[in-house]
Amino acid sequence: MPHLPGWAACGLLALAFCAPARAQPQPQTYAGPLFDAHLHYNVEAQQPHPLADVLGRMQRAGVRAIVANSRPNAGTQDLASAREATRAAGVQVVPFVRLYRNRADYNGWFADESIYRMVLEELARGTAAGPYRGLGEFHLYDSANADGPVARQLMQLAAERGLVVLAHVDDDAIDKLMAHAPQARLIWAHTGIGGTPIARVRELLQRYPQLRGELSYRPGLLEDGRLGPAWKALLSEQPQRFLIGSDTWVNQRWQHYEALMSEARSWLGELPPAAARKIAWENGAALFGLTAE
Repeated sequence: MPHLPGWAACGLLALAFCAPARAQPQPQTYAGPLFDAHLHYNVEAQQPHPLADVLGRMQRAGVRAIVANSRPNAGTQDLASAREATRAAGVQVVPFVRLYRNRADYNGWFADESIYRMVLEELARGTAAGPYRGLGEFHLYDSANADGPVARQLMQLAAERGLVVLAHVDDDAIDKLMAHAPQARLIWAHTGIGGTPIARVRELLQRYPQLRGELSYRPGLLEDGRLGPAWKALLSEQPQRFLIGSDTWVNQRWQHYEALMSEARSWLGELPPAAARKIAWENGAALFGLTAE
């Protein structure tokens, strides 16, 4: 570079400091198929959101498969029976038996033998989409109830029949449930309730190879709309252990279904592409032997 007069050098230096900072590249939104591993079609949703409505929302959101469960199980039966409509929407239904006939069952199912009998009857009945593939979602508001007789029986039944369990529980209950049936495959709804520390999540993932974390409502997952650093690191390191879900437990979640899936696509886009596809689609598809049609 030729020697410049002092004034010219100063001018160039000033320009360098005044030049606008180069914009950071924005992550690409994940654009592939989605597997919704936590979806409810409860009785109160069925009138305001008939089948054509919910399937249309799934199709517009790019959801290609769902874990379907409902209170009572009639909603899941309806989804499974709508074979032409689900095929037209490009949605594969993976039916689960839910343990709740009504809201009263939430609080005592773990010690209620009639729940166990109902589950056996539903499993024998099956669905138009084929046999049930799992049990849940169920809730345990006190981890001690994971040792209830029906909780123990159902975990053992799941392991014996190759059913996947969807459980809304705390981290202590994970230990208790897995003690009943170490070979059971368990999807941990929300990957903990109340914001289970990420170090504890890592510990449980290491201890139980069959455990998967579902990420709806997960505290700390997002910070100001972006993946929190600790969660971004964990999802990048162990993408094979996680799933996404909508958790349409109230009708408002159906009203915003496409937005929920769009939000998931945004944060998935912050991950390495192979990791994003695993969490978005491949893990769920592998769990239930599905292919993207």
